[in-house]
Amino acid sequence: MKINFKHILVLVIMVLFFSCKDDVLPKPASQLRLDYPLAEYVFYSDACPFTFDVNDEVDVKEDKNCGFSIHYPKMKATIYLTYKPVSNNIDKLLRDAQKLTFEHVIKADAIQEQPFINADSKVYGMFYRVNGNAATNAQFYVTDSVKHFVTGSVYFYAKPNFDSIMPATSYVRDDMQHLMESLQWKN
Repeated sequence: MKINFKHILVLVIMVLFFSCKDDVLPKPASQLRLDYPLAEYVFYSDACPFTFDVNDEVDVKEDKNCGFSIHYPKMKATIYLTYKPVSNNIDKLLRDAQKLTFEHVIKADAIQEQPFINADSKVYGMFYRVNGNAATNAQFYVTDSVKHFVTGSVYFYAKPNFDSIMPATSYVRDDMQHLMESLQWKN
């Protein structure tokens, strides 16, 4: 039997052509990974009757009457702080702050209350974690019960979808809790 060079060449080319084909594999489902830098806090003070620590990645804008808008440009979120002087209206201020939080109960899966007491600095309040597709995922109020009352809430500029923005909400919520816990009244 005589081996033809043309047949060998065709056979080699066919083997090479069919052997170089990759197996088709389905792609695994992908998940968006959101990583944020470790928070570094700086002291913030101005003419208002309180001070606090704020993340160094934010833009702080003072509004009227010692209110603040603390913007997170990378996350499209803002913490809003509101200041009210106390003058025989502490019950109304507390009711309004609690009512504002519990207006989100319609969309929220759960609202967790965490009392806050800093007796040395006379700062007392409540931190609320709002889980679910509510407009806000965290709110707080603090007071000295005599002169000062501050509320805070965070809002994202996106449709609330708790699962997809959870890393960002956790990051900003932790910052907001740090802000609340670092808040001090000026003498």
